[in-house]
Amino acid sequence: MGYVPSPASPVRWRRYIALGDSFTEGLSDPDPARPGEFRGWADRLAEHLAAAAPDHDVEYANLAIRGRLLRQVVDEQVQVALDAHPDLVSLVAGGNDLMRPGSDPDVLAAGLEAAVVRFRQAGADVLLATSVDTRNTPILRRVRGKVAVFNANIWSIADRTGAVVLDQWGADWVQDFRLWDTDRIHMTDEGHRRMALAAAAALGVPGADGDDWRTPLPPAAPRTFRTAVGEEAAWVRGFVAPWIGRRLRGRSSGDGRAAKRPVPLALPRGVR
Repeated sequence: MGYVPSPASPVRWRRYIALGDSFTEGLSDPDPARPGEFRGWADRLAEHLAAAAPDHDVEYANLAIRGRLLRQVVDEQVQVALDAHPDLVSLVAGGNDLMRPGSDPDVLAAGLEAAVVRFRQAGADVLLATSVDTRNTPILRRVRGKVAVFNANIWSIADRTGAVVLDQWGADWVQDFRLWDTDRIHMTDEGHRRMALAAAAALGVPGADGDDWRTPLPPAAPRTFRTAVGEEAAWVRGFVAPWIGRRLRGRSSGDGRAAKRPVPLALPRGVR
């Protein structure tokens, strides 16, 4: 079945629903309006959509929950989103799977494509995202091959279904460690700000096509060897070891959590 590519202009988008895991939930981008909660690139993208459509309301829901695997995202979030009749969805998942031993990026991609097809058949435009290149992150660089295969599949899915792709793999600015929280998995508020603009540019959102998000940060002062070793040790103790512990216990950081914005609600018009 053929699909018409997503439109370059979002003037008709009135209901945007974001699906996924911690990346889309917005971890490490604290929401000043809601203490203890997070904002994130998807919330910021929704604001760009609303600012570009001052003549009508844009409703937004975010179903993403940290720690979710791709199958959980599909099983728990896709039908909920379909029932809300969105005309735009972002579906970004699979990163948690790729970090697990034995995961198959081709199998993951097949599950992702099935979900994309459901949205496209329902008339919704779809935004996908490649995973970030892990070449500069110790331990995570070991899964770089699987990440690359999964990303290649995402581009093929987009070609077959007319989805739009937010290319994180090819974004050099993403590699700046200052845009990442100390866990090296979640972006800072500046990282999320830039990612939202990158997503808006991919979608062709009017007024969000500036290049400041591409501009590298000023050069960082070099780290001493002692500082680098200390930071690596702290990362392993503070984040890698707890992550392994949760895996061994069969637990997830998202256990018992609910979506932060489960119902589409209108955003203020014309404000970015």
